[in-house]
Amino acid sequence: MSTQKTVRQSADNVEGNELRLEQEKAEQIVDALNTELANSYVLYHQLKKHHWVVEGAEFLPLHEFLEEAYTHVEEGADMIAERAQALGGVPVSGPSNQEERATVEFEGEDVYDVRTMFENDLEIYGDIIESMRDSIELAENLGDHATAQILREILVTLEEDGHHFEHYLEDDTLVLEEATH
Repeated sequence: MSTQKTVRQSADNVEGNELRLEQEKAEQIVDALNTELANSYVLYHQLKKHHWVVEGAEFLPLHEFLEEAYTHVEEGADMIAERAQALGGVPVSGPSNQEERATVEFEGEDVYDVRTMFENDLEIYGDIIESMRDSIELAENLGDHATAQILREILVTLEEDGHHFEHYLEDDTLVLEEATH
């Protein structure tokens, strides 16, 4: 660990930015972005867990699907963190701070059947999608159209992936019932 004692910027401080967004507006948007960032990492860790523990006849396609989903979430989280920093903020980064900041809840360490895991994932997707829409509206209302656009791009991917989870949870399947019992 570094022995440097000088703090360049405290985590809860939003400094001025070169994007010419007023300080008060930047503070509100950074606050919203840090909530979205924390939510993203809760979802990321849950998807990663499911990627590790998924089993059964559909193991490989589900394993690959989950990897794609958590990669999308991580890419979005990176965009959110970079935007918070560009606005003069400090992205929430520590696991305990992210957990405290998040408005969604990790399902826990236990392993569930695939259907339950995917239902839990879909629930978090829905909550994050609603939160993201609110953050987009906030950014628009405060005149930060670039942040709104960045969040819209992330939202499209979240909605697409969430919809894929919804498809996996449908009751129509080619797997014979006797194969599942």
